[in-house]
Amino acid sequence: MSETHHIGQRISYDGAACTVRFIGGVAGTTGSWLGVEWDDAARGKHDGSHKGTRYFTCKSKSPTAASFVRPTRPADAPQSFLAALNERYVMDAPGAVKGKSKIEIVISGKVAQEMGFDKIWQRQSRLRETKIVILDSLRVAVARTEGDVNEEGIAATIAETAPKIVELDLSRNLFERFGPVLDICRDLKDLQKLSINGNRFLDILTDDSLNGAESVLGGVIELQLGETLMSWQESCLVASKCPSLATLLVGSNQLSTLPTIVQDSLPSTLTSINLEYNDFTSLSDIASLATLNNLRYLQLKGNNISAITSSSGPNDVVFPPSVQYVDLSYNKIDSWEFVDKLPAVFPGMIALRITHNPIYYSMDADSNAQSSDESFMFTVARIAQLKTLNFTHITTTDRTNAEMFYLSRIAKQLATVPEAAEDSIKVLHPRYNELCEAYGEPDVIRREEINPNFLEARLVTTEFHYEGASEEGKKTRITRIPKSFDIYAVKGIVGKMYGLAPLKLRLIWETGEWDPVAGYDEQDGDDDSDDEDDALPETDQDSQEASGEEDKAGRWVKREVELTDGPKQLGYCVDGLRARIRVEASRS
Repeated sequence: MSETHHIGQRISYDGAACTVRFIGGVAGTTGSWLGVEWDDAARGKHDGSHKGTRYFTCKSKSPTAASFVRPTRPADAPQSFLAALNERYVMDAPGAVKGKSKIEIVISGKVAQEMGFDKIWQRQSRLRETKIVILDSLRVAVARTEGDVNEEGIAATIAETAPKIVELDLSRNLFERFGPVLDICRDLKDLQKLSINGNRFLDILTDDSLNGAESVLGGVIELQLGETLMSWQESCLVASKCPSLATLLVGSNQLSTLPTIVQDSLPSTLTSINLEYNDFTSLSDIASLATLNNLRYLQLKGNNISAITSSSGPNDVVFPPSVQYVDLSYNKIDSWEFVDKLPAVFPGMIALRITHNPIYYSMDADSNAQSSDESFMFTVARIAQLKTLNFTHITTTDRTNAEMFYLSRIAKQLATVPEAAEDSIKVLHPRYNELCEAYGEPDVIRREEINPNFLEARLVTTEFHYEGASEEGKKTRITRIPKSFDIYAVKGIVGKMYGLAPLKLRLIWETGEWDPVAGYDEQDGDDDSDDEDDALPETDQDSQEASGEEDKAGRWVKREVELTDGPKQLGYCVDGLRARIRVEASRS
C-alpha cells in the first residue's frame, strides 16, 4: 500500500490532471495500483470497474473516465499560486531564466537582446498593476510555500505581488479542498470575478474552511463553477459565500434537477444563472429558481429539454417577470406546443434564443415548417411579447409579416378538416383569435374529397385567364385537363383555345398564397453573434415607428409559379384539383 498517496489526491501526469479514487491491488496483477478519475473523461479506459469487479466509482458519468496507474509513475510537480504567477507572467518569457544575471537572445546568429534581472524586475513591477490573471492548468495546489520569495529574498506575499487583481482564473488546477482558494483570494481586496472551473473539490458540504468565507469573497460578483461536477447543494453553498454575487455559471456539472431545499442559500443579488450543458429534460427541473425575484438572464443551452413539465416535477412553472432573456438553444424541443406555453412560464421574457432545436431543422406536422426562416417567423408570431429572437431584433414590420404568414398557415390547416372540426385545429394555435382581430379571419378554401379511383380524381379543373382575348373569345375559360398531361400538351390546349402559337405562350399558376418579398429585409441585419449585450436592444417600438419602418409597404406579394416547358406532368406542377392559370402571349 502506497504511503505517498491518498484518496482524493489531485495529481497531474504529463499535463493531464486526475483525482485518486482507489489505492490497492487489482485482481490478476501484482503490486499496488492507483485508480484515478481523469478530468478529461475521454482519456481513460473504464468507469472504475475492471473485468466485472468494481474497484471505485467516478463522479463523472462517462464510461471512460477512469484508469489504473502505478504509484511509481512520475507525476508533474504541484506548485503554489505565487510560483504559477511567476511562471506565467514573470519567468515565462524569452531569456528570462532564473539564476542567470544576463541572457542573450540570438536571432539568425546575431545577438538581438540581453535580458537580466532588471527585465524580470520590470515584469514584477508591472505584475503589481495587473488586474486580470489567468492561471488555467498550471498545477496550482496551494496559495504559497516557504520557497516563494521576492527579489530581495524575503518571503513573498500575494498582497505585495499582485494586489490589484480584479479577475482571477484558477481553472483546472490541483486543489483538493476549498481552503487554498480562499487563501489566495484573502489578500485580493479588489477581486470581482473568480473562475475555478474544472477543479475537483472534496467534501464541500463539510469543509470548515468555508465558515466565514463571506469576508473573503464579499466583492465577487461573478463566480464560475463549471465542470467541477459539484452537486447543486455544493454549488449553492459556495455561491452563498459571495453576498454580492450577480452571475453564477455552473455549466457541465451533470445536473438533472435543482432541489428546493437549498434555494434560500442563493444570494438575492443574483441576476444571471448559466446552466448550459447539463442534463435537464424539462423546465420543471429548474422550477426552484422561480423564487429568485431579481433573476434576469437564464441560460439553458445544450441540455436535453423537450417539455415544460416532467412527471416528477411541479405541474405549473412560472418564473418572475424579471426574467427577460432565456437561452434554450441546442436542446430537444420538437413541438410548437412548447413554444406556445413559454409566455406563461416566462411572462417577462422579451429575448429568446431557440436555434438548433428539432423544430428549427426538421419537418413539423403541425406547421409544415421546412426551413429555419419559416420556423423563425412561426416563433415570432406565436410569442407576442418577443423583441429579440436568436440575437435578431424584431421590428414592427417583421412582426406583421410573421403574424400574417402564420395566420395563412393556420388557414391551410383548417382547410384540411371539415368545418365542424375547426376547433380541433384552433386549439393548437392559442393566438388565432387575437390574430384574426388584428388582420381579419383568413379565407379557408376546402377541396372536396374525391375517391381516387374515380376519373374525376385524375382531372384538374383549370381556369385559364387571357387578357388579350376579345370579348367574343372570352377572357376566362374553364376546362378539365388530365393530371398526366405534360406542359407541352397543356400549352397546345391553350393555343387552340385562344388561337395562339403554343410555344410562344407563358403559363403562370396563380397559387392564391402570399409570400414576403425576398431580400426586402436585408437592411435589418441578421446578427447571429453570441454577444449577450445585443440580446436586449434598447431601441423601442416608438423609435422604429418614427423611422418609418411600419410604412414600408409591398413586403408581401402573391406567390406565382410559371409552368415552364418540359415533360413534367400538370399534376406535379399545381396543387389540388383546381388551378387558376394566367396566359401571357410572347410578343416576339
